[in-house]
Amino acid sequence: MKLWNKGFEPDKLIELFTVGNDRELDLRLARYDVEGSMAHIRMLESIGLIESSELPQLLEALEDIAKSIEKGEFTIEEGVEDVHSQVELMLTRRLGDMGKKIHSGRSRNDQVLVDLKLFMRDELKTIADRVNNLFCRLLSLSEAHKDTLMPGYTHLQVAMPSSFGLWFGAYAESLVDDMEMLAAAYKIANQNPLGSAAGYGSSFPLNRTMTTELLGFATLHYNVVAAQMSRGKSERTAAYAIASVASTLGKFAMDVCLFMCQNYGFISFPDTLTTGSSIMPHKKNPDVFEIMRAKCNRLQSVPNEISLLTTNLPLGYHRDLQLLKDIIFPATTTICTCLDMCDFMLQHIIIKENILDDERYNYLFTVEDVNRLTVSGVPFREAYKQVGMQVQRGEYVPTREVHHTHEGSIGNLCNDKIAEKMHKVLEKFGY
Repeated sequence: MKLWNKGFEPDKLIELFTVGNDRELDLRLARYDVEGSMAHIRMLESIGLIESSELPQLLEALEDIAKSIEKGEFTIEEGVEDVHSQVELMLTRRLGDMGKKIHSGRSRNDQVLVDLKLFMRDELKTIADRVNNLFCRLLSLSEAHKDTLMPGYTHLQVAMPSSFGLWFGAYAESLVDDMEMLAAAYKIANQNPLGSAAGYGSSFPLNRTMTTELLGFATLHYNVVAAQMSRGKSERTAAYAIASVASTLGKFAMDVCLFMCQNYGFISFPDTLTTGSSIMPHKKNPDVFEIMRAKCNRLQSVPNEISLLTTNLPLGYHRDLQLLKDIIFPATTTICTCLDMCDFMLQHIIIKENILDDERYNYLFTVEDVNRLTVSGVPFREAYKQVGMQVQRGEYVPTREVHHTHEGSIGNLCNDKIAEKMHKVLEKFGY
């Protein structure tokens, strides 16, 4: 069944090429298609395009379809082009001509747009939940290990004292920025395109404000052409947000891989959470974080892939846009999997104590000693020269004292302020 059927069937090769794996992808949109249809027919009844006596029957049939979707029993039959066609076919089988009325005043163009907006809204909220879970884990670890010092590096050279509290807290606050990106994407997705039809509206007196309220959208995409132009923009914005999270997560995974190796030895994990070598019995490989790093690197290519797919399209619907689902759907799943796995692994992380007792980290304290001399009255540049010459002559002996008190430093992590920032962003998702 095809909603555009006009009495002939296209060549099978054409159908195979143009439909591709869209049926499988559309299964993720099924519940949203039913939700959008229920709002649409309520509106149609309010303007007289569906009889009052028909509405309860249509709603009951759609609710039954929704239940089959929740149970995992819903399928798109062979020969049925997409989820929209399948839902309408099921209604028509059950209710006859009454089922054919539900498409009045809409096109598959705005139908899939509604489905995708509802889908993206839920997916972004799910990702935000996962980000918040990891954020809470990182902040908790930051507090638990705030007094455990570790080396800080610039240019991969020993630089200044850091702490595990500072390290974990840095990634927690970075996730707050990523959450702002997710909130922006959520806001763009949270607009109702229903009623834009094929992109130029309808001669029916549709009540678009009503469907906006029924579907819980924050606002309308008022201009019907702008509504259609949002196809691709919503996905691209979501992709940028996902890529932002992936960038933070990938960098953290790289740190973990580095800090686990014997040359650093700052952290470890139980044997059951690592993998081994086929010939080297001693190996404990950080495969989880290496796969995580790779997945996150791939996710950072998604915005570019979407941009290239949509960059030279004029306004209006084009079949190119169908391929967006094949790009963005796996991305939402992958980022959630990576966030969950990172949270799981961090529940079992083992932190090494007294790392800075090793003489190789003596030079970490040069800045501390320069600052100590400056506080005692020695001009900073002179203090810098004194300590520098001690280093050059091999005479430098660190005091190993760390006194950081300003906001966000080792001795004043401001984790409560970071938690407050995250809380404010979460409010943008309606929490």
